[in-house]
Amino acid sequence: MMSKNNIPSPDQDACCFPVSGSRSQPDLKRKGASSFLVWVLASTAFSCCAAQAADPKKQTRPVVHHNPGKAAPVAPVRSKAARARRATAREALESESMQVTAHHVPHGAVTTVSSEALADAVPGTNPLKVLARQPGVMFQSDDPQGMDTWSTQFYMHGFLQNQIGMTLDGIPLGDQEFHTFNGLNSVNAISAENVGRMDVSMGAGAESVASTSNLGGAVEYVSSDPKHKAGGLASQTFGSNSGFHTILRMDSGDLNKSGTRFYVSYMRNSQDKWKGGGDQFGQQVNAKFVQPIGERSSISSFFDYNLTQSYLYQDMSFDMLKNGGYGIDNFYGTPNAYKKAYLSALSANGLPGGALPAGYSKMSDPWDASYYDGALVERDYLGGLKANLALTDRLRWESVVYGHGQYLRGTWANPYVSSPNGAPLIDQATVTHSQRFGFTSALHYQIAHNDISGGVWYENFHTDVGRFGYQEPLLSDVESGKAKPVNSVGELPDPYATLWGQNLNSNSFTAFVQDTYHVLPNLSLHFGFKSLLQTVRGGQYANDESYTGVGQIAGGSITTAKAFLPHISGDWHFLKHHELYFDIAENVKSYPVQAFKEGASPFSVSQSAYNQLLQNGGLKPETDWNFAVGYRFTHKYALASVHAYRTNFHNRLQQVTSGSIVNPVSTVANVGGVTMNGVDAGLTLMPIKGLSLYNSISYNHATYDNNVTEAGTTYHIKGQQIVAYPRFMYKASLAYEWRNFSAHLDTQFLGTRNYSYTGDMKIPSYWIETLGARYRFGNLGKYSRSLDFVQNLTFEFNVYNLTNTKYISTMGETGVPMSGDYQSFLVGAPRQYYGTLKAEF
Repeated sequence: MMSKNNIPSPDQDACCFPVSGSRSQPDLKRKGASSFLVWVLASTAFSCCAAQAADPKKQTRPVVHHNPGKAAPVAPVRSKAARARRATAREALESESMQVTAHHVPHGAVTTVSSEALADAVPGTNPLKVLARQPGVMFQSDDPQGMDTWSTQFYMHGFLQNQIGMTLDGIPLGDQEFHTFNGLNSVNAISAENVGRMDVSMGAGAESVASTSNLGGAVEYVSSDPKHKAGGLASQTFGSNSGFHTILRMDSGDLNKSGTRFYVSYMRNSQDKWKGGGDQFGQQVNAKFVQPIGERSSISSFFDYNLTQSYLYQDMSFDMLKNGGYGIDNFYGTPNAYKKAYLSALSANGLPGGALPAGYSKMSDPWDASYYDGALVERDYLGGLKANLALTDRLRWESVVYGHGQYLRGTWANPYVSSPNGAPLIDQATVTHSQRFGFTSALHYQIAHNDISGGVWYENFHTDVGRFGYQEPLLSDVESGKAKPVNSVGELPDPYATLWGQNLNSNSFTAFVQDTYHVLPNLSLHFGFKSLLQTVRGGQYANDESYTGVGQIAGGSITTAKAFLPHISGDWHFLKHHELYFDIAENVKSYPVQAFKEGASPFSVSQSAYNQLLQNGGLKPETDWNFAVGYRFTHKYALASVHAYRTNFHNRLQQVTSGSIVNPVSTVANVGGVTMNGVDAGLTLMPIKGLSLYNSISYNHATYDNNVTEAGTTYHIKGQQIVAYPRFMYKASLAYEWRNFSAHLDTQFLGTRNYSYTGDMKIPSYWIETLGARYRFGNLGKYSRSLDFVQNLTFEFNVYNLTNTKYISTMGETGVPMSGDYQSFLVGAPRQYYGTLKAEF
């Protein structure tokens, strides 16, 4: 699953055409790609609406579907009681509509992704993958739904997911990386079907967002509220590779006159890996409770339980891809899997009886191409209580108290360490126990033409993380039935050794003050600032030097402190359909907190390397200045946008590797500054009712400002495009809706990405298409009164990777090489089919 010197770390997703003239890269050819399809979608040319989705009914700008000043027309009702019930139902309907689609957008750089846009994707799809339809946004994963958290990688305007602030109902979700301790991956925090909307800052990110990492924007998830009417939802999806996605939700409806209500949902998602063996399974419980207080206040609570048990795909290199093939993976789930892994481990250690599977000897590093298995187990408990109280007509108080507990285990069968019984391999597991709690509190005051806010956020987290060795059985005992290999997703036996262990503790505090001044009804100016203070303490509690190769793992205390981080923005609707905005901010990212060799963190290295970082001044927090300007045109027949931005980035910390592919050396380095200039442009045309054609184009020129010296070698990276993020992306979608039928066809082009810092190895560009169709049968009571309880029956059909393109997806999950090849990318899924039947009750 991972290289012998690294362990699970985050991922990405990409697809590929071979680049002309590229060297040492496999010939990945599209099979059956439709040039006509590409021509049709590209013919409307450059563009997309950075702020809006293709379908006018799914605009990313807020839309109110009713006039709250006028009552909807209703049929005459003779009974006074009946009239009262009808009025109550109408008010409830209008209230729910407002909750889904209408809210205040404080800055022009904010884009909203609605629940309707999320519903267009395959049920269970990671909402960040839906967001990636927007220009300048890239999402990568080795599975079509984006549920494999080891492989998911999210970029927005050149910023990785650990540089973007994320929250759920005001609860901070942290860095979003696989090894992070200060948060929770968004797919594990809430089921996709319960997301009401996503408010996305493509620019600097609001200073009020509870985050210590939002260098390049923010994504704020808002969960849907319980419905006023009692009912339920049942949805079942069937997919390729025995894919099943089930969602069941029950809404209580209003329990009393005050509007007390709640919902509970259960989600189950499972799918066999599309190559290799094993499956990827997850289940999730969400619950939300809302208690209105009067007409303008409320108290709500949200709860999430998540369980993930997944076998993971093997990380690959270009050498493995070229000489081992696109379908190479771990041995688990194949005939004689343990025997293959056992004999390969003997070979890796130069022991008698060792043998490699046929064809593996062509690779320069055949022993890392396939392990016995690699897996992930995760359990999460997340809960929050939110108070939204109108203290006066002008003063509002919002507070959130939350807690999160996590158990995370990443395992792989290591063929380079022998078990105490003499077996030439072990199962090693990195086990994390994390607890965090915190609160946010803010006051909002309206006076004259000003909306003034101020607030604080505090969080503490504590983590115990260690790697443990588990004995694997002798091959003779497995073949005779006396023993079985370690079950990586089941209950583990007692470890025979603690290979290393660390304790990490953090206290974070932020405060903000902001004012939005409405100069005119159509002109607003915003100014605010944020202060940040974070202190992290860490140290080892175990270290097997024969395994780690270091005398001591990093320990100490580091502090990130910035007293004044300004944010200025403006928004001007200068004509009926036209809008201009700008956004300027300075931001800082606190030092990443990850364990030994698990990421770009000061605590991921040895004590000597940590001390050296402190001594030579290389340990500095990442900072940047963001500048953005934009224009939007909104009309019933066309939506258009242009968004331009510049970022000056300083002290970018990265996990880098040097040395050979067979014996790489991983470390953490300050790669200096990055200068980034980019522009997005978009156009959505709606020439006739029901038809929309969406196009977007993105260009990003982000280059390193300095060369880097690592392990005595100077690498000339100055002027090179940043790793993992392309300079050019194009996206298009053709959507049509007629009565109860709707369909959409989407395409995406992702340009070449640098795989190494020096740019000598590149991930080729690719095209990929998806197809979706939906038919709404509506309420079945019109066919039979006995079925009157079945409402909004809908059938959906989706195809991912329509042209069956072979492509490289995530890259850099185990680090990025300074130059040359390295085992740190994943390939994406082939064509996948999904069918869904869902109904409300």
